[in-house]
Amino acid sequence: MFNTLVVAGASRGIGLAVASHLAPKSRRLLAVSRTLAPIGEWVSADLSSLSGVEKTAKAVGSDVLDAFLYMGGTWETKAFTREYNFEHCSDEDITRVIGVNLVAPIRLVKSLLPALRRSANPKIIFMGALSGRDNFPAREVANSASKFGLRGVVHALREELRSQQISITVINPGNVGTPEVLEDLAQNALLGGKAIPLNDLLNIIDCILSLSRETCLKEIDVAAMLGTGA
Repeated sequence: MFNTLVVAGASRGIGLAVASHLAPKSRRLLAVSRTLAPIGEWVSADLSSLSGVEKTAKAVGSDVLDAFLYMGGTWETKAFTREYNFEHCSDEDITRVIGVNLVAPIRLVKSLLPALRRSANPKIIFMGALSGRDNFPAREVANSASKFGLRGVVHALREELRSQQISITVINPGNVGTPEVLEDLAQNALLGGKAIPLNDLLNIIDCILSLSRETCLKEIDVAAMLGTGA
């Protein structure tokens, strides 16, 4: 049984699935999101702002934080569809994507480190994307840049936190079979081919959380067998 877990981006999609999966395994699960999260203890916070980051750290308080899972993410308007066009992306779109996908997780790790240090086996897990991998054929400029940058954050933090044995891992999936993604694929409204079964991704997260403090699991790339990037 985990003590306290923080799942960011827990109101829908992957974040909601992860929060639902982990809530029965933890004494306290903080579900952080802008819109209502139906699982765990909802922390209403816009993580693209400093106030949202501070609110999350305050909610953790003096707890023992066993894991911080940043499952949040956003992308440009019409991303991953045939209608995407970089020149039509607004400056607001670009700033929002970089802020949520890259700046927010950096700020959150910094604010949550004191609580993570109280754990006997602290874990940090970031949800990246195959589009952040080298030479991946994605067209979404801001999203790809943010996910590529997230990998750099993880590698740098690993060196920074190595002496404290705080584990940090980035998972880079293709399409993940959340209800929203499966519906879009069925309507041929989403590129990338088949989706990874959601349960497979949850099993990977379970594996990471179960590892001892002696193990360093850096990056995991996960593609659907019949999807782009396999």
